[in-house]
Amino acid sequence: MAVSLCKKIFQTAKKRIIQQRWVSLYNVAHGYEEELIKKKLQQFAGGSINLSKEDNGIGILTVNNPQLMNAFTGTMMLELQEKVAELENWKDGKGLIICGAGNTFCSGSDLNTVKAIPNSQDGMNMCMFMQNTLTRLMRLPLISVALIQGKAIGGGAELTTACDFRLMTPGSEIRFVHKHMGLVPGWGGAARLVRIVGSGAALRLLSGALKVDPERALRLGLSEETLLSPEESGSLEEARAWLSQYTEGPASVVRAAKQVVTAGRELPLEDALRTEKDIFGTVWGGPANLQALVRRPKHK
Repeated sequence: MAVSLCKKIFQTAKKRIIQQRWVSLYNVAHGYEEELIKKKLQQFAGGSINLSKEDNGIGILTVNNPQLMNAFTGTMMLELQEKVAELENWKDGKGLIICGAGNTFCSGSDLNTVKAIPNSQDGMNMCMFMQNTLTRLMRLPLISVALIQGKAIGGGAELTTACDFRLMTPGSEIRFVHKHMGLVPGWGGAARLVRIVGSGAALRLLSGALKVDPERALRLGLSEETLLSPEESGSLEEARAWLSQYTEGPASVVRAAKQVVTAGRELPLEDALRTEKDIFGTVWGGPANLQALVRRPKHK
């Protein structure tokens, strides 16, 4: 009876979490034509999105197009969606570091891709495609951190806001330069930025296209820490060490912690409470919980 009840609770929680993570923000009712925009994006090749999954449950997602300051080509946008789907199905994952190749983070969209999508409807479809992908990235049951080296500008700045945390290296910057392109953020960066730094600070950063260095980012709450090493390999090791303090322990518990926070952030209070209850039911009486009871840890 107890086993049956536990299974029922687990299935309920799993269904609710999956619905929350994989639901698309947009569909045909919004004028979204995903297959059409995928075909168009496929025409603009170059660069790659690389993913490595380590045995300790940490994934490293690298934006790799260094000759263009890691700007997103059309095929890179498609690859990002594929890598996010892969991470959604990574049951042993606990954390994710997003970084750029060649000592810089990301400079947004490749201008060749942008110029080839001149009409409003195609632009809106690309916007909806990237919003869908980055929302799924943000909702992953992995604790994510953007490792910002060099420049994170435009869409690159937006990408940092889809992570739970941001770490910056000496001399790096975040800058929402959309104003200078006659635009506003379209990948969800503005909505997420407001939730990170507040509406007043977000408005100043967007309307002023202000450069945010590590010191200013710390003051705003946009960054958690300024790392010591400016070099790619050294800063990645620092980011691994920083993230490990939050990903230590069983994957089931780490993932559950991320899921209850996501529910609290995105759902109305009553729905968030019910989701928290369901997720609690998946870890209560689980292996990690039972082992902790056997150890009888004392909390000081």
